[in-house]
Amino acid sequence: MVLRVGWHREHFLSPLLQLHAAKGGFELVECPGGTGDMQAKLKAGEIDVCIALTDSLIAGIANGQTSYKLIGRYISTPLRWAVITGKDSKYKEFNDLKGTKLGISRLGSGSQVMASVMSLQQGWGPEDQPSFEVKGSFKPLRDSVNSGETSVFLWEWFTTKPYADSGEVRFIGSVYTPWPCWMLAASPSADEQEVKHFLAALGEYTTSFDSKDKRETENVAYVAKTFNQQESDVKEWLSTVAWYHDLAKVESKVVMDTLQTLEKAGVVKAPTTGWNVADFVNESVSTIV
Repeated sequence: MVLRVGWHREHFLSPLLQLHAAKGGFELVECPGGTGDMQAKLKAGEIDVCIALTDSLIAGIANGQTSYKLIGRYISTPLRWAVITGKDSKYKEFNDLKGTKLGISRLGSGSQVMASVMSLQQGWGPEDQPSFEVKGSFKPLRDSVNSGETSVFLWEWFTTKPYADSGEVRFIGSVYTPWPCWMLAASPSADEQEVKHFLAALGEYTTSFDSKDKRETENVAYVAKTFNQQESDVKEWLSTVAWYHDLAKVESKVVMDTLQTLEKAGVVKAPTTGWNVADFVNESVSTIV
């Protein structure tokens, strides 16, 4: 059976697209709703593997999801989330967002988790916490801030920047993840040998894409064309991001640090026995380091 790999249309996934175009051997399943969409597809048995946001994957397992486990690491740097409002909205700064309704793609998605982290970083009390409105994908989220149905939503900075540049939406600011931002996860029913082969092949492409020579030439043109980005924005983004090369490892510190932040943000609650990293990782595929 061909491995089905869930992905979201973002420039971080360029090495995955290049691997698929060059060698094939697996099926790409686009998930427009981001990580929350991938989690739903894993649960429904519609995909076998995904490359998704670290925080949402870890939060899902911590909150009882059994449809996947972590199998590897992907991006070694933080993610910059834009805080996005409508072009003519009344919201100008973070404190204007206290107690408002925020748009999210899905429950448990990165857009929801990072909204909770934003609240933690801003020091908002219980009375200031925002509520959430599920909107599905990127377009309904943009529509919701312009209609006033929601105050803001959070989405990756460079994916959203063309819409801010065109005047469709407006940025209030940004929030950075306190952890390396992308990991890999797989269904327990996925063929482990196929998963190992996939990780090894993808690692070759992250290594190539991460090289200094490729960053300065080929990467810029590829990302600009594939994701309809300005070359100046691509160059800025490439200066902030790095990929792991040996993917079939899960760093214990990343899992624990993420869990501790998510616990402070009220996204997860530690069991009485404490967290055990092994509960989060398929050790038949990946090594805990």
